[in-house]
Amino acid sequence: MLKQTIKNFVSRLFATPPSGPVRLSRDKHGIDRRLVSRHAVKVCEVLNQHGFDAYIVGGAVRDLIVGLEPKDFDVATNATPNQVRPLFRRARIIGRRFQLVHVVFGQEIIETSTFRAPSSGNQETDEHGRILRDNEFGTHEEDAARRDFTINALYYDPLKEEVIDFHQGVADLKNRVVRMIGDPETRYREDPVRMLRALRFQAKLGARIDPATEAPISRLAPLIEHVPASRLFDETLKLLTCGHAMDCLRELRRSGLMKSLIPLIDRIFEEEGGEAFVEIALSRTDARVRAGKPVSPSFLFAALLWRLVQKRWAALVAQGTQRNEALIRAADSVIEEQMDKLAIQRRHQADMREIWLMQARFERATVRSIWRMMEQPRFRAAVDFLQLRAEAREVDSVLAQWWMDLSDSNDERRSQMIDAWQAGHASARRTGSGTTRKRRRRRSASHGADGRSADGASPAPAVPDGV
Repeated sequence: MLKQTIKNFVSRLFATPPSGPVRLSRDKHGIDRRLVSRHAVKVCEVLNQHGFDAYIVGGAVRDLIVGLEPKDFDVATNATPNQVRPLFRRARIIGRRFQLVHVVFGQEIIETSTFRAPSSGNQETDEHGRILRDNEFGTHEEDAARRDFTINALYYDPLKEEVIDFHQGVADLKNRVVRMIGDPETRYREDPVRMLRALRFQAKLGARIDPATEAPISRLAPLIEHVPASRLFDETLKLLTCGHAMDCLRELRRSGLMKSLIPLIDRIFEEEGGEAFVEIALSRTDARVRAGKPVSPSFLFAALLWRLVQKRWAALVAQGTQRNEALIRAADSVIEEQMDKLAIQRRHQADMREIWLMQARFERATVRSIWRMMEQPRFRAAVDFLQLRAEAREVDSVLAQWWMDLSDSNDERRSQMIDAWQAGHASARRTGSGTTRKRRRRRSASHGADGRSADGASPAPAVPDGV
């Protein structure tokens, strides 16, 4: 019996994995240093020259290992913010909850944070356990322990081209597993945004969430309501621009997080054609993300909320409100309702309204209004939105293409197109009822017998032949 006990103890002793991090050389992690920001490398070099440790950390390392090009780069160091700031010409200390340094190189900002200690129970929290203030500095190992997921607890030394892995994050990346470091419920309570991040990584990496990491999400989803709206906006934008936006939305709905984040989406999906419209819009967004093109938050949220605006617009018109006034009121009410949950910045709100309001003007344009519309800053975005509506069969595709051609043309060609458009309308007025019959034949299938579209709007003006 004693021999068996000793044998079991020895086997467990030798089965225990070695302590400390795993260090992976370039031939094992496969990071292409050419994809690493030279400014992030510069920050690490300067800190090393002054006797500090410094590593590129987190999402950038994760993306580099799986072959994606990171959008931004963060650096972690054992230097405090007050030690980092004097080392760079353009650097500023920011943050209340987590104090860190923004090192600025032209248009690129390298966010530089000091190694932090894991939660000790002494941090300032709210009644739900969310950490409000946490500036307790720690060691490199402690910093890795306080990061959320194993795939984000990876450190890359660009000088040695070495990856340091404390929590088997590289193995989880290889196996496409999203796994929380520590107790998932405690970590979600500390920062409920981690639930959104888990879903985003699942979609972005084509991964699965570890069962223990996923289990508390549905139950803790209401905690999202206590996160500042500005943080929710930023995290929502990341979800919608990760290249798999529709997958993220479906996971949000399944997990119950949608009700606390974008509650209007559930109502939009319930509308006839609502989910299809959103899917068309997000597929275009995903295509731009994968092609490395910029995505406008204004256009994205305008597309997400359009069906709700459209429904309220039609209802107000049916009540006798003038069309343009009805659209203004519908747009304002939808934005105001969504603002209770998501702090869409004012500049984005203004752009969204301009995109929406121009949709009515496209359908009832005059020569004067055409020239004025082309001077608007969001004219091209509004034309792209009209194309989106045409793809969803809301408006005549011929009309949408005419406006797109106009947008893409030079001034001389624009003048020719508008002159032809004006001549066509003058001819229509002279021919009277004959043209009316022609217009009826040209209406798209989305218009009913009363000449109104499915949303109650009047049909788009016909575009002359040859334009």
